Amino acid sequence: MKFAILPIAMAALALSSVGAQSAELTGRLKTIQDRNFITVAYRESSVPFSYLGSKGEPIGYGQEICGKIVDEIKKIVDRPNLEIRRQPVTSQNRIPLMQNGTIDLECGTTVNNPERQSQVSFSTTYFVVGAKFVALKASNLHTLKDLKGKTIVATTGSNTVPRIRRIDRAENLDLNLIQAKDFSDSMLTFTSGRAEAFFEDDINLVGQIAFTLNPADYSLSTDTLSRDPYAIMLPRGEPAFKAVADKTIEKLYASGEIKALYAKWFQSPIPPRGVNLNFPMSEALLKVIAKPTDSPNPADY
Repeated sequence: MKFAILPIAMAALALSSVGAQSAELTGRLKTIQDRNFITVAYRESSVPFSYLGSKGEPIGYGQEICGKIVDEIKKIVDRPNLEIRRQPVTSQNRIPLMQNGTIDLECGTTVNNPERQSQVSFSTTYFVVGAKFVALKASNLHTLKDLKGKTIVATTGSNTVPRIRRIDRAENLDLNLIQAKDFSDSMLTFTSGRAEAFFEDDINLVGQIAFTLNPADYSLSTDTLSRDPYAIMLPRGEPAFKAVADKTIEKLYASGEIKALYAKWFQSPIPPRGVNLNFPMSEALLKVIAKPTDSPNPADY
């Protein structure tokens, strides 16, 4: 299966045609037009992609990108006052809620991989991560071999769980895996001493560490388990809907606006506590910006 992105000019032409002939809308775009609302999913603790601000509102890098997609959808469906409904999701329920039509866009930390392609669809990649683990510096746990026989934690429903199990079997690590409901719960399981390490994507671990009382007490592993693409999760079998998301993200890339957005959330103080993650843009993401792709293949990054 070839994962090629429709050129921006062609996407713009197709979408302008749809906008001019709103009566011809079909699928999810037609549904959104008829009901006059769109449901945007968010995560509650996926710093800095999608999490709750000081007033309990969803904020973050992913949420801002989804907001720009919604603005484009408003134009396509000719609903300038389109209602935006918010739906919290977890790693465990996000895919079922997309499949049953409860949500239209999921804007968090969802990896686009071949297994999920049979269930949902994904936009152009908007971030690239590497899976690692966090441990106390004092514990001197840096590599997978250092964890042999130890208790670790990961988040239920994440692709990290099956990956750890495969590595555990292959490396004969005899790990005791605890699963927690979300990133903050996984971090709490780790920091409270119930687990000696927490496995997750590098930027998510950086976000969790930054909001602890003593960030300097923690360090990331030297081993990286994988490289994976994040994307906006979309309903499967909706090419016109996907084209809107892809066009919006590619426009951010082509205009350079993505760099300012990135700096806002990864290299500046972020709410609610004014913490700066100091996470520079990776070469893998720069490559995507220069040549957009929606490939689920880690080798492409």
